[in-house]
Amino acid sequence: MPSPVPVATRPINKPSVGRNNYQPFGFREEILQKGWSQNGSRALPCDIHASHDVGIKVRDGCALYCDIYRPTDTAQPVAAILAWSPFGKKFNGISMLKNLPWNLGIPEGVLSGLEKFEGPDPAEFVPRGFAIVNVDARGAGDSEGNVGIMGTQEAEDGYDVIEAIAKMPWCNGNVGLAGNSHLAIVQWFIASLQPPSLKAIAPWEACGDLYREQFVRGGVFDAGLFDFIIDHNIQGHGGVEDFHEMYRQNQKADSLYWKDKRADITKIRIPAYITASYTSFVHIMGSIRGWRQVDSSEKWLRLCPWQEWYDIWNCKDSADELATFFDRYLNGKENGWEKTPKVRTTLLRFNKDPLYNVAEVDYPIPRTQYKKMFLLNDGRLDFESPTSTASVSYQSEKYQDCAGFTYTFPTKTQLAGFPKAVLYMSCPDFHDMDVYVLLRKLDAQGKALLNLNIPWSSIAQHGVTPETLEKVPQRNMNNLMFHVGSLGILRASRRRIDSSKSIHDNYPFHPHDRDEHTAPGEIVKMEIGIWAMGVEYDAGESIRVEIHGNSPLLRGEFQDDNEFAAVASHGKHVVHFGKEYPSHVILPFV
Repeated sequence: MPSPVPVATRPINKPSVGRNNYQPFGFREEILQKGWSQNGSRALPCDIHASHDVGIKVRDGCALYCDIYRPTDTAQPVAAILAWSPFGKKFNGISMLKNLPWNLGIPEGVLSGLEKFEGPDPAEFVPRGFAIVNVDARGAGDSEGNVGIMGTQEAEDGYDVIEAIAKMPWCNGNVGLAGNSHLAIVQWFIASLQPPSLKAIAPWEACGDLYREQFVRGGVFDAGLFDFIIDHNIQGHGGVEDFHEMYRQNQKADSLYWKDKRADITKIRIPAYITASYTSFVHIMGSIRGWRQVDSSEKWLRLCPWQEWYDIWNCKDSADELATFFDRYLNGKENGWEKTPKVRTTLLRFNKDPLYNVAEVDYPIPRTQYKKMFLLNDGRLDFESPTSTASVSYQSEKYQDCAGFTYTFPTKTQLAGFPKAVLYMSCPDFHDMDVYVLLRKLDAQGKALLNLNIPWSSIAQHGVTPETLEKVPQRNMNNLMFHVGSLGILRASRRRIDSSKSIHDNYPFHPHDRDEHTAPGEIVKMEIGIWAMGVEYDAGESIRVEIHGNSPLLRGEFQDDNEFAAVASHGKHVVHFGKEYPSHVILPFV
């Protein structure tokens, strides 16, 4: 079923041999022999049977194409692990890494080249007895149609392809879904339709609401990273969904268009292995909602310390776990997977490697103490309730200008869970405000820290240590590589809350169904859910709450989208605090 409203598309590059490692189109089969390698890629550890451009017709007659990598031994049928996206079918994991600083810490020879961008490497899973099926979604590569992103159409396509794969003679009838980002997000949509042959999912880093968690977070439009992916990864014979134009036509979240972009996770009733990371600026809250709403007792959550591509491709333990999970639920193997802790968390430490695989019984962590800390007149943040009223202002259009409030921890402290800011604010110069609340970690000398999203040892050979970050070129300082801190975003005119849909008191649900503009100088209360955090502070280290009028995240090669700046912040923002206006944050102490 297509989108409930007509979808605008933008042009994409036609497939051309070599671009994003596209290969000449046409069905063919071959045996890639043990030791096979291209351009320094990982040598295959075993023979692999490769079927290229296998066509599958979905319910509306559209032909989609996939590549299938499976064991050469055909004596026993095998389970299939599907990797679904419009990003190309092969050889493009390695190519994408070349666009990133230090190759994202993944050395040459780790990947075979057979992997789809953000998907599992066949060289890792075929030797374990699985087939990897890399699908070109509708409109991508030589698959027919236009590229649509999530929603009912892509879910139904996924349902049909899963059922077709399950009936192939080499398949044992059991199919799983795996991969990061798009390959993970789409799992919420496909699995909610309950295809009979889909027996388990592994959504690693998956937002679940494209309005609130990706394109219009807090009511503020930004498609910057997706535009980069379109330019580098997507090609086809039609077009790709134009989120800029669709936002122009559908600026409220209650439109049929955006409703179709929010997965109904409660309809998923199969085993799920979910991962997320505090450092993701797209996926963390959708992954946590997935953990809370998947309707199955057989579900696991791992809060990972590393950037998602490093985790799926360069962490042997991660690959082993994923294979064990699928062995249990696609092959019925009694391998002890159920003994895996239901929840494992991470504590970032910023200037050194994180603590991780910390077992917990649930998330948010049940023993969490949510404590109010008030904004005080001298730039402090403290537990004491203020006795007087004051205010401070910043220039909302100036990058990094902000109001800051700091608390220094007297003893080692761990914060993990959902923070929230409750702010009283006004703008004398405009009828709206975009407000960004950032939680920064400071060292004992008061220096703001950055968290490296891969192990420090992986880039030490490049001369980069916590002490030498100032020497890193600005083009390398992007939000995939470095985490500034947990961030909350809210446009003042979208401050209304529907508490019946909030997944937690500290993470309010904003319906985004109307604009309630402010009058110049009017003081309004804003409750801003800050994305989940997990940070350890040593004695003498500090947390600083920063309040900005534009995104405070790093501005390396992935630039913010300013197309809709006319409706954003203008002029001075004023933060009011004290006895009459008790602005505060609520922090999760564990």
